[in-house]
Amino acid sequence: MQNTAKQYDSIIATCTALFEKKMTDYGSAWRILRLSSLTDQIFIKAQRIRQLQENETRKVDEGEVSEFIGIINYSIMALIQLEKGIASQPDINTEEAVALYKKHSAVTKELMEAKNHDYGEAWRDMRVSSLTDLILQKLLRVKQIEDNKGKTLVSEGIDANYQDMINYAIFAMIHLGQG
Repeated sequence: MQNTAKQYDSIIATCTALFEKKMTDYGSAWRILRLSSLTDQIFIKAQRIRQLQENETRKVDEGEVSEFIGIINYSIMALIQLEKGIASQPDINTEEAVALYKKHSAVTKELMEAKNHDYGEAWRDMRVSSLTDLILQKLLRVKQIEDNKGKTLVSEGIDANYQDMINYAIFAMIHLGQG
């Protein structure tokens, strides 16, 4: 499991670097996005991955890895939105955004380590396509929770689903030779 932690950290470092560069380019314009908009962005990424996995030909020369990075970054943005609330204008600088990003990625890694211990790294025997399907399932769950105004009777909340999507995307990237 020591190797998993190193691979995880390597992938998060790649995602963090991209997030920071986009913050420099665009600022925190994403802070105006409602959770449902972020969920839809993640859904688009996951659907594209599934199409790439199922289609014989590609018309755009971008692979699954960049889409999994998008899932990770949009999911962390959603966790930040859950913590801070939605802003009416960009309201945080790059330094604060990256600090929040690192905070949420660290908490999500802790969750992964706990589950990874209990499940005995079962994800290593899974296919990337199954991890993609699990992300899509989590997205459908999040959409239902959003439709229920954030209320659940017995299920995990939206934050746990975003964290699971991050972890599944990282596992898929490890399978694809990243990290």
